Formats: sequence, structure tokens, C-alpha cells
Amino acid sequence: MTRRDDRLANWILLGLVVGVVAGAATLAVGGLVPGVLTAARSVATYVLDPLGQVFLRLLFFVVMPLVFASLAGGVVQLGRLSHLGPLAFRTFALFFFNMAIAVALGMIMMNVVEPGNRLDADTQARLVEQFGGAAQQQIERNAQSPALTPAALVDMFMPRNLLGAFVGNDRSALGEVLPLIVFAILVGAAGATLAPDKRVRVQAGLELITELMTTIVHFALRLAPYAVAGMIFSVVVKIGFDILVALGVFVVGCAACMLIHLFGTMSLWLKLWTRHRPSEFFRQIKSVLVTAFSTSSSAATLPAALDAAQNQLAVRPSVAGFVLPLGTTMNMSGTALYEGCVVLFVAQVFGFHLGFGQQVTLLVLAVFSAVAVAAIPGGSLPLIAGLLITFGIPPEGIGIILGVDRLLDMTRTMVNVGSDIVTTLVVDARTPATAADT
Repeated sequence: MTRRDDRLANWILLGLVVGVVAGAATLAVGGLVPGVLTAARSVATYVLDPLGQVFLRLLFFVVMPLVFASLAGGVVQLGRLSHLGPLAFRTFALFFFNMAIAVALGMIMMNVVEPGNRLDADTQARLVEQFGGAAQQQIERNAQSPALTPAALVDMFMPRNLLGAFVGNDRSALGEVLPLIVFAILVGAAGATLAPDKRVRVQAGLELITELMTTIVHFALRLAPYAVAGMIFSVVVKIGFDILVALGVFVVGCAACMLIHLFGTMSLWLKLWTRHRPSEFFRQIKSVLVTAFSTSSSAATLPAALDAAQNQLAVRPSVAGFVLPLGTTMNMSGTALYEGCVVLFVAQVFGFHLGFGQQVTLLVLAVFSAVAVAAIPGGSLPLIAGLLITFGIPPEGIGIILGVDRLLDMTRTMVNVGSDIVTTLVVDARTPATAADT
């Protein structure tokens, strides 16, 4: 994270604090002078909500092209690694396994604790009204949807009209993301089979699209401190303190799951597949974890991670040089966990119920979308919006969690980096030296 990005993240956090304090103060004064609360709600409806929508719409603009270019580009890039054989296979299998476990932990927590269900029926109704009735329309539409049969799954992932599914037929709603993901994987797989010079051109084109879209995200993030303050203030004065309690439980639950994954799941990996003692391991990488936590950037922590892996943990340079840089962009267990939790939280807040099959689908999609997240602050927001769209949940719901994103960003970066190093140790222990050093 650059110094400018760090300042922006701090301003977003300040916007959250300002919005909460101003909203709480308005509720307190409004209890004594009802006219103040009425006036504040009018300001929120006609001034602050449109500002928040400008910010959200800028993010929504880039959802489709960013998901396509990021995912297709990642698959094209993977094709270059096929010649590495066992090393690549173990690395990618462990990446997926790591992220899947993380998402599952987060989803179990969300289903047990249910922070979004702490809102009463009246509060949920006010939230539906706050978001223009889109939530209620989606609830009614989901109630009328057909059963989840094999034929329905095929139609869900591979519709007859692919372009129509992407674009959608309603200017107030985004298109379907599942067919886009399938198409992106197919394009990436096809690109990986091309001749080297053509594959390089395809990769460069996809990277250019990704860079353009992330630049638009940067434009949107310049509005974020003001939009966060406005949206949080608006939600508090219209909904009350219940939403703040739900957010607090959500933050604590997410952070706890991330720490359980880092110090619990990763300790099991170390005991099962390496000769490293977990307590000694975490002592050796303490400085790396502190760097990740303080910078909120896996990329900025990569030099320290490489140094610790090779000089303190005695990982072969060929393995560390392959797994750690790749893990910096692909092995996003903390991010995947967070995305799954956000989708379930927003679903609970709006009164949506995601069944077991839908949650399994969410697990898989959270893993894929975490891989495609751009390495910038707020880069996961468009992809989280895409996941919400996939399950018929109003994507505007990300405005509820936007202010607390910074609070969890440092923790999930630490989890990402710690998981990268553990994965590197496992690959190093399970790959023969002759294969890894070719």
C-alpha cells in the first residue's frame, strides 16, 4: 500500500467515525426535538443518498469488465506454469484448499452467530425502504424461482443468450455474473493454448483492461471518505442503533474467524505436512506478520516474506521464488473469507435466505473472485458487488459494510501473508528436490 493509499484508507475510517458520531448525535437530539430527526432524514434522502449512489454506481460500472478481465487473465497466466508439473499442481491445489477452508469457517460463523439477523422486522423493513424496494423485489422474485435441478444449474451457468445475460434487460439492475465467470474461464483456457507470442498479446490486452477498470475504482475511492460518512449517517438516522450493533458483531466475528484460520488451520498444516513447530514458526515470522498488518499490502510484505522463508525457515530458493510471488496475487484466504461473510451478512440484513446449495456455490465463487481481486485498496468491492448480484441481493448493500472494511483489511492481509508462507513450507516439504529445482 502506498502512502497515498494509506492516507485514503485512514480518511475512509475517519468518514465512518464521523458518520456514526453524527448519526448517533442526531438520534439523541431527535429524541428530544423530533423535527431535527425529520430534517436530518430529509437531508439524508435528498443529498447524502445520491452522493452515496454516485460512489456505488462508479463501482458497479466496472463489475462486469473487471471480473472478466481479471479472471480470464489469471487463467491465461496459469497456462504458462503447466510445465512445472508437481510443483505447480501442489501449489494451486493448496491455494484452493486453503481458501476453501477459510470461506467455510467464515460461513459457519455467519450461520451460527447470524449478525445480520439481529435486526427486528421493523428495522429490516426500513432497510428495504432505504434501498428503494429493490430488496423486496428480489425476495419476491427468489420465492418464485424454480427448484435447483441439474437443468436449472446448466441454465444458470450457461444461458442460451450469453450476451443478454451479461447485459441484462433492466437499466436499474446489473447483469448475471455466473455466466460471465464461465465465459472468462473458457476464454482464459483457450488463450493458454495459443502460441507463445499470441498468448502474450492476449495476456497484455486483458491486463490493460484490468488496469483501466482499477483506475476507475481509484476514481471512485476518491469519493469514498465523503460517501462513507454520508451513507453511514443516513443508515443510522433512518434505521437506528441496531445496525451498529449488527456491524460490531460482524466485525468481531470476521476477525475471530481470520485469526482461527491463521493460528488454527495453518498450525494443523504445519503439524501434518511439515517438520516445523507452530509456536516456533509464528515466532520466526512475527516481523513479517507485523509488516503485513501495518501496511495492509501483501505485495509490500513480499520482500520480508521471501527473506524469512529462505533465511529463517530454510526453504529452497526455487520453491520460495515460485510459491510466494504467486501466492501474493492468488492465495487470498483472508480476502475469500471476508467476501463470503459480507455476502451472508448483507443477505441476513435484507432478510434473504441462502440455502445449502447456494452457500456451496458462494464458497466456490468467493475463492475464484478472491483470486481475481485487484491489488489495490477497495479492489474487492466490485467483486463483492458481483457476488451479491449473483444471489439476487441488492449490491447497494455493500454501503452498509464499507466503513468497517478498513478495520478488517489489516487482519485479512496478515492472514493472506501467513497462509502464503505456510503453503510455501508445505510445498517445499512435499516436493522432491529434483523436481522443484529444475
